[in-house]
Order: sequence, then structure tokens, then C-alpha cells
Amino acid sequence: MTVRLATVIDVLDEAYPPALAQSWDSVGLVCGDPDDVLSSVTIAVDATAAVVNEVPDGGLLLAHHPLLLRGVDTVAASTVKGALIHRLIRSGRSLFTAHTNADSASPGVSDALAQALGLTVEAVLEPAADGDVGLGRIGSLSRPESLSAFVSRVK
Repeated sequence: MTVRLATVIDVLDEAYPPALAQSWDSVGLVCGDPDDVLSSVTIAVDATAAVVNEVPDGGLLLAHHPLLLRGVDTVAASTVKGALIHRLIRSGRSLFTAHTNADSASPGVSDALAQALGLTVEAVLEPAADGDVGLGRIGSLSRPESLSAFVSRVK
């Protein structure tokens, strides 16, 4: 099966609306041609050199943390981040980031983390305008657990 990058972007934007991103955040397509046909999708927390090495040519790297967050005045190949951008583009790879918009979405990263911790989500910690989405989750455990036991389990 083949799929265009534009189709994947549409799905990601629907699941993790860019409007949910914090004002300081940088989300969306970093590099890549929406008309390209993807060979694969690789998911990672960060777009590091080691991660980029694992992305097949023609593939999409979906990263949680933005590669380019602060003001960028160069993507020269002589810089660490610029070198990654050049490698991605030369090999037909794409990079898309979903950060605080993915944290805030419902379901999103905050919900997945709550589930992994065994919490029942009761509310959003910092609700957005509609209240069903936003940063963080407030949850409860199905049975009482000491803080030390919880920390040990989470660690």
C-alpha cells in the first residue's frame, strides 16, 4: 500500500490539531514534499542523527519534539540540525512534528501516558477553550497506592 505524505498530514492534523499547540511551539511539516509517496513512517520522541539513520529513504519521521524550535537563522549542513535537515531532504525523507498539540489532543499523548500509568482520567489539567482537550490529565488510581510504590512502579 502506498500513501501520499499530504494524506498522512491530513490525518495527523485531524488527530492533533495544530491550533492546540502552545504559542511557543513549532509543529507540522518541517521538510518534505506533500506530493511524495511514502515508503514508511517511523515514530520517535526526538529527531536525532541515530533516529534519522533508521528512517528508510522516502520515509516519514514523525517526531514528538520539534527539531527547530527557537528562531532559526541557518540550516547550513555544517550545523548539527542543518546536517539532519540536509540528510532528510537528500534522501527523500520527510519530518513532521506533533508536540504540545499531540499532548493536548484527546486522545493524545497525555491520555496514553495516563493509561500507561494505570490512571483513570477524570479531567484535563490545563483545559483549552472547549475543556475536553488541553495539557495534562488529572486521574485516579483504581486502588490506593503509596507514593513510594507509585514512584517505584513508574520509574
